[in-house]
Amino acid sequence: MRPLGVYLHIPFCRSKCLYCDFCSVPHADDETVARYVAALCRDIRSYAAACADCEVDSVYFGGGTPTLLPPELLEQLLSAVLETFRVTEAAEITAECNPATGGAAAFSRLRRAGFNRLSIGLQSADARELRALGRLHTYPDFCRTWEQAVSAGFANLSADVMFGIPYQTEESLARTLGQVCALRPQHLSCYALSVEPGTPFGRRGEAALHLPDEESVRRMYLNLIAYLEGQGLAQYEISNFARPGYECRHNLKYWNAEEYLGFGPAAHSDFGGTRSGNAADLRAYLDGTMESERETPGREERMNEYVMLRMRLTAGLDAGAFARRFGQGAEHFLTAFGRFIPGGFVRRTAAGLAFTPEGMLVSNAILSEILDFNA
Repeated sequence: MRPLGVYLHIPFCRSKCLYCDFCSVPHADDETVARYVAALCRDIRSYAAACADCEVDSVYFGGGTPTLLPPELLEQLLSAVLETFRVTEAAEITAECNPATGGAAAFSRLRRAGFNRLSIGLQSADARELRALGRLHTYPDFCRTWEQAVSAGFANLSADVMFGIPYQTEESLARTLGQVCALRPQHLSCYALSVEPGTPFGRRGEAALHLPDEESVRRMYLNLIAYLEGQGLAQYEISNFARPGYECRHNLKYWNAEEYLGFGPAAHSDFGGTRSGNAADLRAYLDGTMESERETPGREERMNEYVMLRMRLTAGLDAGAFARRFGQGAEHFLTAFGRFIPGGFVRRTAAGLAFTPEGMLVSNAILSEILDFNA
């Protein structure tokens, strides 16, 4: 059986955060939500024949805010997945959750339905920083949501934290991390703010956002890696940390260049040798007129892509795994990355090469210099 990951995009939220450039729609009415769930179920079921030889071992509900949906609709979507695909008993089934959505009764119902992992978006424990981001919740809201999830039986919980955000200091980030770690999370995602064009932050411009300077952001990243390591949360990817055995299996599919299917607007798939991406258009999806871009990458592009994705992981590029996958050695890439060892950006591993924490800070620049996606 071919292992497969399934992603479901839930594009609804209470309000659009000021930095968000994801495909999300605030304040959707009940009819739109119901139509969307029905369309998503039809889309999922249409893949039954194509995936007859696949075994799904991860299901991820992202957004938006999946837990903004009534639990019966999330159950309906999960049922469509379980009825369409062969899903393993030990499959990781995740829902993203914003604080103050869901609740004790909803979490208990989702847990009984088969969800076994929640990813809860905190971003910061500082009230001023949360307001600056346009978040509607407070830190007490987050704690209450966390406690409700634990009480409902979720033993695999992740929290999201952002750094390099307006008004943040190294000290305030350290306080946020300390407060989160006191809850003993199994997993933590720590993302640097990216100011995207077209968002309220992008229109405002970085100069008006009261952002920490570049050197402070650099220290924030290096300090959080060291602190989380001391808390038992080992870094396994540029932005992700976990206790042993709790690495996000679904996201590892992306970074290991494995097969996955994405459903909904703005969702992407890599299946059967073809890569595809849906337009970020909810209305077109509901109307059945949404367009998707499709391509079949060549061998050279696949090799470059594999190296790029693997170098996001702290394990880095495994020369043996590369040779088994592509039938040739990885010497070209090892030599190219090796140039950055003396500067402290790349380190040798038993299996190949990997970025150091300092290297991860500038990984995009290094990767763009080495990899050729026009090959």
